[in-house]
Amino acid sequence: MLIESDILIAYIKKRDWLKPIATRIIDAIESGKIRVQASSEVLHELYYVFSDFASIDIILANEARISSIRNLEFVEPDPAIYLTALSLMETYELTSIFDAIYAATTLSPKTTDNKIISSDGIYDKIKGIERVDPRELV
Repeated sequence: MLIESDILIAYIKKRDWLKPIATRIIDAIESGKIRVQASSEVLHELYYVFSDFASIDIILANEARISSIRNLEFVEPDPAIYLTALSLMETYELTSIFDAIYAATTLSPKTTDNKIISSDGIYDKIKGIERVDPRELV
């Protein structure tokens, strides 16, 4: 199961409607209760999300925090994932390259199944992906 950036962003923010749920999910990952993967592109996205209002040292600390989550396996995108992402953008009219990369990663053989943990309903319309609502996971 792939974890989408919305969960990880909520986890590192001080306040977010999703933070309590994100914290429970991260605790479940660290304790080994659930097996979860993340695209390494999430670190790229986190920089863009926070770069307008946080210093590099704060971004670095947050990315280090995400990178050090026990039992969280990072998946490296390859050219096939990037090409699939662009195709998904066109097919499903996705506007975020990051959403498209996460969808392509979810559909790739690099992941354990075709499930993605996300509060973003955009994944519901992509054939072959099962979105797991984080509120229903833990």
